[in-house]
Parts: sequence; structure tokens; C-alpha cells
Amino acid sequence: MWEQIRANKRNSIILMALMGAVLLLLGLAIGAGFFGQDGAWIGVIIASGLWFILTLASFSIGDQILLSASKAKPVTKQVHAQLFNVVEEMTIAAGLPNMPNVYIINDTAPNAFATGRNPKNASVAVTAGLLARLNRDELQGVVAHEIAHIINRDILFVTMAGIMLGSIVLLSQVFLRGMFYSSMMGGSSRRYSSGRGSGGGQAQLIMLVVAILAAILAPIMAQLLYFALSRRREYLADAGAARLTRYPEGLACALEKIANDPAPQLAGANKVTAPMYICNPFKKKKQAKLSDLTSTHPPISERVKILRKMTYGASFRDYSNAYSQLTNSKNTPVPASGLTSEEVTLRQAGKKQKAEKQLHQIGDIMRHVNGFLFLTCVCGLKLKIPPNYKGKQVRCPKCKNTLDIKQKKH
Repeated sequence: MWEQIRANKRNSIILMALMGAVLLLLGLAIGAGFFGQDGAWIGVIIASGLWFILTLASFSIGDQILLSASKAKPVTKQVHAQLFNVVEEMTIAAGLPNMPNVYIINDTAPNAFATGRNPKNASVAVTAGLLARLNRDELQGVVAHEIAHIINRDILFVTMAGIMLGSIVLLSQVFLRGMFYSSMMGGSSRRYSSGRGSGGGQAQLIMLVVAILAAILAPIMAQLLYFALSRRREYLADAGAARLTRYPEGLACALEKIANDPAPQLAGANKVTAPMYICNPFKKKKQAKLSDLTSTHPPISERVKILRKMTYGASFRDYSNAYSQLTNSKNTPVPASGLTSEEVTLRQAGKKQKAEKQLHQIGDIMRHVNGFLFLTCVCGLKLKIPPNYKGKQVRCPKCKNTLDIKQKKH
């Protein structure tokens, strides 16, 4: 799959250059609108400086910015041992040099994403809702999908593209809101009247209109550039997940559960971070068709059908054949090097955990993430101490035994 890794790196560079060009053109238009034709370079300088700063941020702390924006919190193995075991298994199966850092998002909506700069410095984040609703095979499929993104070097692309898209949206919003408040204060009319004659005022008005159009269209253009590559990466990550787990049905069932879950949309997601998730966090059942058309993700129904057509094996070639049969397209997301990969036999489903037990766990998972301390009394009762509890001791409500609170986690 080195061919795909090289292609991902090349496409990431091309995409960053194109999005950078959109950002500079937006700065040029805004500079011309505010300062006239001679002052257009001021906007370019501002946009260039913003691009430079955010590019450095993408390479250095871009993953931490996105994790923080998603309200993801690092957790230990004691919080959810099964999640850590699954991540460890998929790390070994993928041959990654280091196990990704594990984060949990305190949200009932099931979803997950991966971020980072490279396989040596990566993170996997899942929501509490995902852990409560998926069985082990399904969780393994989701984690394998995110590990495949790490293998294919998609994580740096997503991190940089997210930061770049965010900068374009930010610059556009600042300009449009500035124009709105300026017009409310009557500043725009004074600016036009101060031009050199009617011709100068008309020219500046035209440039201002162009700047407003650029501010509206630039985020859309940047998003379309992002669309051009993101869907193909999702298909390839599904293929990688099937190969790593040898059980395509696990990921297929997980995608269905995520898509059909009645929980509200993911609270911590926004337009910049949405493309990172395994499924569109804004998707609603009544808007399914529209969401499929405008999302960076392929239609979930199509992804599930492709995975379930893999009845003979779990190799990249098997995924490519299933993709071609379903879409009637020979242009599969799997590169030529993947079509010559070894045979991967399917495995049987693992032992399923009772749904009632999984749903019961979501409360404890969220308490762990929020810093609760768990103490077990000699009578067997588990006490859940909130992080804002100030006392040094607590009394068991069952046996009245007094427990010392020595150290609180988080």
C-alpha cells in the first residue's frame, strides 16, 4: 500500500496548495474591498500571515487543537479496558510503531475519529455513546477503520485541511460581520463618498461587492476541494478495516447503528471537525439523501452494502470486487498495489455482550471521563465520588462504613 501512502501525501500537498490559493485570493479581494486596488496587498499579507501561523499550528499542535475542539479527554485503561484491548490488537495487526493515544468524548451520540501527524504520534477518539452501543466486533471494526486512516497517512491531511478550512471560514466570517456592523454604523457610505470623484467611489464599490462574493464563495470552494479526496479515503479506510479485523460485518453493523441511533447530533462537532468522524455527525434521518450529497463521507447505506458483499474474503481485492459489483465502476478506491495483496480469510463473529450491560456502562464511562472517583466498600457497594466533593472521608450508605478519600483521579 505504499503507492496509496505516496498518493495521499502528494494529494495532501496539492490540496493544501489549492486551499492556500483560495485563502490568498480571499485576502486579495478583502484587501481591495477595504483599502482599494492599491491596498489589495495588505489583505494578501494578512492572509499569508494567517496561513503561515495556522500551518505551523497544524504540524505542531493541530491534533491537540482538534481534540480540544471536540471536547475529547485522555483516558487510562482502567476507564474502559475493552477499548484499550481493541486498540492494542489493531495496532499490532496494522504493524504501527506506537499505540495511538486513546480519548473519550463525553457524548451520547455514537461516533469516532483519528488525528495526529504520523503513525508514531496519533490519537483515536470515541464517544461514550459508541462504547455503550457497540459490541466488541463492532467496536473493533470502528477502531480498525481509524487505524487504517493512520496507516494511509490520512490523519495529517485531515488535521491540516481542517485547520486550513477553519482559517478560510474565520477570515470570511470576520469580514462579513465587519461589513454588517460597518453598514449599520453608516461607515460604508462615508467611505464611498470620500473616494476620488464618482468614478473612484464606483470602482471601490465594485471591489467591495467582489470581496463580499469572495467571502461567501471561498469557504464553499475550500469545502468542495476537501470533498474531492475525502470520500475516496473513507472507502479505502473501510477496506483496511475489513482486512485488519477479517470480519467486514462488524464494521457494517457499527455503521448502521451509528446512522440509525436516535441520539441528538454530536454536540462537540462543528463544520471544521465533522469530516474527521467515521460518520457525518450532523446527519439526520429526514435529511439522509441531502446529507449523502453534501457530506465529505460516502453514503452509509452504500458503505454497508459493499462490506456485506465481501462474502469470500477480507482482502483489498475482495473489497475492490465488491465495490465494482455494487457501483458498476472499475475505478475502485483500492490502488493497483492493493489488488495483488495476499488472501485474507473471513473469521467467525465473537461472543456478543448483552445490550443491557452495555447501556448500563455509559453512565460509569461518562463519570470516569468527568473525573469521578470510584471506591468499592467492603460490603461490595461501589461509591461514585464527584470531582467537586471536598471531604476527606465518605460514609457508605449501605453498611455505614467510613472510607478514606486519599487521591482523586483527573
